[in-house]
Amino acid sequence: MKRVVITGAGTINALGHDVPETLEAMREGRCGIAELDVRDADRLLVNIGAQVKGFSSEGLFNRQQMALYDRFTQFALVAAREAIAQSGLSFAGELAHKTGAILGNSGGGMTTIDENYRSVYEEGKNRVHPFVVPKLMNNAAASHVSMEFNLKGPTFTVSSACASSNHAMAQAFQMVRTGMSPVMVTGGSESMLCFGGVKAWEGMRVMSKSGCRPFSANRNGMVQGEGAGVFVFEDYDHARARGAEILAEVAGFAMSSDATDIVMPSKQGAARAISGALRDARLNPEDVQYINAHGTGTAANDKTESAAVADVFGRHADTVMLSSTKSMHGHLIGGTGAVELLACIMALRDGVVAPTINYEEPDPECALDVVPNEAREATVDVALSNAFAFGGLNAVLALKRV
Repeated sequence: MKRVVITGAGTINALGHDVPETLEAMREGRCGIAELDVRDADRLLVNIGAQVKGFSSEGLFNRQQMALYDRFTQFALVAAREAIAQSGLSFAGELAHKTGAILGNSGGGMTTIDENYRSVYEEGKNRVHPFVVPKLMNNAAASHVSMEFNLKGPTFTVSSACASSNHAMAQAFQMVRTGMSPVMVTGGSESMLCFGGVKAWEGMRVMSKSGCRPFSANRNGMVQGEGAGVFVFEDYDHARARGAEILAEVAGFAMSSDATDIVMPSKQGAARAISGALRDARLNPEDVQYINAHGTGTAANDKTESAAVADVFGRHADTVMLSSTKSMHGHLIGGTGAVELLACIMALRDGVVAPTINYEEPDPECALDVVPNEAREATVDVALSNAFAFGGLNAVLALKRV
């Protein structure tokens, strides 16, 4: 089995338009959640979200490309450009044929869907643009990343709701680890912050109208975000041979299904994914210093995740640091695990653990070290990234400092 390392990272999200901006915001505990700027916002019951502000496609994509790129695809391409530029790789010959792109996404081209529903049902138009289907399809981002960078290897999209990015990165990790591909581009993207997207989520009654406060006793729901995170996963020997900078090592992963309820999480399912990732990485619970929690800010998720961590880590649960960066960048649904992986890399490389901001009241059912409100300097050798999705689909990645 090959060792797998990360040699490139890219992002765009509510905290920053690239990795340096995002990490600086995480270190400072800045919040990217604000009042939504969307059409018909006055008809929404929930009018906050973590939007990517100040983003313009002008100069990034030409007119022909914009006819094919939904906002979630644009985000994926921006993040992929940054990640691949940092990796220093170019793809031609055999490397191009073996390298692919596996991205996570849940909602597809929600902005495109919203706009075209308006055209047909509100404005009474009888025709839509001929590129609507290729623009809204879930695999659009992965396909366009592969085309821009000449990636001719395994390329597809993983859609497992809020665990999509972690599941996608797990598949990419497995392909590099088994020697199928020396390099894979992976991560996820999402953009559901339009009228229809937010209105649909309102119906679930899990959205907060005031802010995201994971693990705090006065939390009242999740807040949606948007953006993308993309990484270059590479065979360690391949990376070393070309003198690449290594950001972190992906040491293991595990996936599980609760097989119980479509929306209510299961402690047992989450715990099996966490303990499975440790086994796969050949780590013990006491080896872990930091967990980037799923931490949505809903009562069901936070209590269940805290109980799962307590079960797996036992007495060590009191000493492991845990935080939810969703308190800052919101819940990116299918793209969330990719942006959260940046917090793990920051902890491993820089010794800075991102905080859980907006933490106001301790909850005895979430009695863990949630790194409240301010970032913390600490030596982190091993970090976990948790993702627990609707449908009971769980995916946990284990990372090590190199």
